[in-house]
Amino acid sequence: MSETLLDILFTAPHPDDIEIGMGGTVARLVKQGYRVGLLHMTSGEPTPRGTPETRARESAAAAEMLGVTLCRTLDLPNRMLMDGPEARFAVAAVVRRHRPKIMVVMAGRTPAASPDHWQGQLIGEAARFYAQLTKWDERFAGTPPFRVDHLVYRPVPGAAEITHWPARFVVDISETLEQKLAAVRCYASQFDGERLERVLHYIRSTAGAEGSLIGVPYGELYALPRPLAVPDMVQALGEWKLPPPFAQPY
Repeated sequence: MSETLLDILFTAPHPDDIEIGMGGTVARLVKQGYRVGLLHMTSGEPTPRGTPETRARESAAAAEMLGVTLCRTLDLPNRMLMDGPEARFAVAAVVRRHRPKIMVVMAGRTPAASPDHWQGQLIGEAARFYAQLTKWDERFAGTPPFRVDHLVYRPVPGAAEITHWPARFVVDISETLEQKLAAVRCYASQFDGERLERVLHYIRSTAGAEGSLIGVPYGELYALPRPLAVPDMVQALGEWKLPPPFAQPY
């Protein structure tokens, strides 16, 4: 295949969802040398604040800021995003074309925000399964089947339900937080003035709370639908950095 192959694909319903929720991890993975892709399921339009052309320029600028290998936007309908066969085919075709080992989706219902978020989770889960199906290539733009090894969730802080995941982990984004914030600032049509300051405060606060779980300044929490396989327990556990005020012996 001549298509760009990926190590990991991040998916979300709208441009700016990935940057706000997962941008620190995206930037860190790029710095570590991995081929990272972003998939926006919709253009995010219509909104009171943007145009399709503006949002496309902003998402391209944010992708460049994060340094990703690939950034794609599907033409699924914003505000009316629904899990169903056609949406599953569209996302699965991207997965089959770029063949990531890991796929990340947002997780959780957001009644105070867009219902697209919940539908995006359902579409992503189903698309991961659809991507491996045989004798159906015509439904996926002629791409061959591919099995994604790992599905990873990015739980939405403040989701409607408290979910008890089989496994969770936190990525240290202390060194990439500012890069994440810069990517969010690329969406100037959506975030300016007080609105920008509020979203930046939300990002810093969430990252601070999640980072404190592993004793680092800033982090992003992820979850798995199954226990985490650990081939080397000593290597996986490493040094435990206790959160303050217990960083020193007492």
